[in-house]
Amino acid sequence: MRIGYSFWGFLGPGITDTPDGGRSHRRPFIDAIRAAGHEVVFLQRNRDLAEAGDHIADRYAFDADLPEIDVLFAEWRWPIPGRNTTACDAPGHTCDLHRQGELLDHYTYARSTPTIIWDKDRKLPLEHPLRRRHGVVVCEAALLPSVGSRPLLFPLDDVLLDEADPPVLAAQSRPLPLTYIGNQYDRDQAFDHYFAPAAARLPHQVAGKWPTIGRWPKVTFLGRVPFNEVGRMYGESLATVLLLPERYAAAGQVTQRIFEAVLAGCLPLAPSDIACIRRFVPEELIVNDGREVLAAVQRLLSIGGTAAHAELISACLAKLDMFRLSHQLRTVETILAAFDVLRPHTAWRRR
Repeated sequence: MRIGYSFWGFLGPGITDTPDGGRSHRRPFIDAIRAAGHEVVFLQRNRDLAEAGDHIADRYAFDADLPEIDVLFAEWRWPIPGRNTTACDAPGHTCDLHRQGELLDHYTYARSTPTIIWDKDRKLPLEHPLRRRHGVVVCEAALLPSVGSRPLLFPLDDVLLDEADPPVLAAQSRPLPLTYIGNQYDRDQAFDHYFAPAAARLPHQVAGKWPTIGRWPKVTFLGRVPFNEVGRMYGESLATVLLLPERYAAAGQVTQRIFEAVLAGCLPLAPSDIACIRRFVPEELIVNDGREVLAAVQRLLSIGGTAAHAELISACLAKLDMFRLSHQLRTVETILAAFDVLRPHTAWRRR
């Protein structure tokens, strides 16, 4: 099939001052779809080149028009006041939302082109008409997605998972007991309850966009860091905490941070209020509050570099199996196979 793929982000490391969790997994995901025999054309702008001056996307096709496609696949965009809701010539405007609307109007509504909506941020309203439209499949990166949606987790490259070596990771020097990498968005309550009390007692670092930090004077905030620094920072850290917005926690949606951390040997401490949490981490890494985070890190410090440390990393790697790219690709292929019966009525045919 020829898939028109809409995303607002980067295939490479991109620029520092922007949120885009897809950088850890988007390119392997697209490459796997192409390797499965599908053609992919990107329908938003080439931000790697336009903003980062990076030619990493040169081998992919981009089309700013409305090309013939068989399926529209959109990483869902939502209104962000002052950014993508303003006029196209307004300072600071990004045109991701306008372009998404154009694509949906042309393909999904006017042509009834089969459409996959990947609601990675759980921002698509439950009452949105797309959820009830024939030929549209909504996916969420959650184990307990919204009614009518399908799970499509953040994909982890099988090769990276298979090549991870627990004894080597356990033997690494880890001067920092605790690290958090991620933005503030809707995480204040979890940060207060789990991270801040432990950070007050331990050497630590927090990287990401945290515009309001006055309530945490004892926390060390570094600001945003380049994407290429993420692996190094986790590689120097013993543990992190999986801090989630409530809408993620309730649906069992753990972000790509879990495998970014574990692949670097940084152990993920997980709040107990995350749905299905035992599917994500071993029992001994589940915590109920900041005191338990502190106690867990102190236990980990006592076994650092030992066989027990390596075994715990191995147990975390085993939990990542459900994120495998090969599993997520099967989900996509199942959806595309169901769409195939619609193609004779609506789709472009290559001559």
